[in-house]
Amino acid sequence: MNEDQQLQMMQQMQDQQSAGPGPLFWIFYLAFIGVIVAGMWKTFVKAGQPGWAAIVPFYNIYVLTQIVGRPAWWVVLALLPCVNFIALFIISIDMAKSFGKGTGFGIGLALLGPVFYAILGFGDAQYQGPAAAGGGVSAA
Repeated sequence: MNEDQQLQMMQQMQDQQSAGPGPLFWIFYLAFIGVIVAGMWKTFVKAGQPGWAAIVPFYNIYVLTQIVGRPAWWVVLALLPCVNFIALFIISIDMAKSFGKGTGFGIGLALLGPVFYAILGFGDAQYQGPAAAGGGVSAA
């Protein structure tokens, strides 16, 4: 392979990289986002909240705190760097318990939210009331 061919191949590779993701990527990406929104929407509706609240930034965290029975100031905890991981894990575990699921399911909600919210929303789980109604740590 001579220098001209190498330069031409390098130019083609740069052109492909600068073109960005193709249409197939965008189809899968939009389908993935649709599954996430649908799962959270159905979960919110099962809990007696408006489904559209799942797609409104920051407000959806507030609604999550209401569903699980945490005070509204937990929204601040969910937005603080480093603290948010712990707060969102606790909210996820409370969410699982609010639907009659265990701690393991709550950890799944925290780590693989799109899958587990779809299971909650489209599955047979029923909302049983806020797991942390007292505002404290829920009983195991």
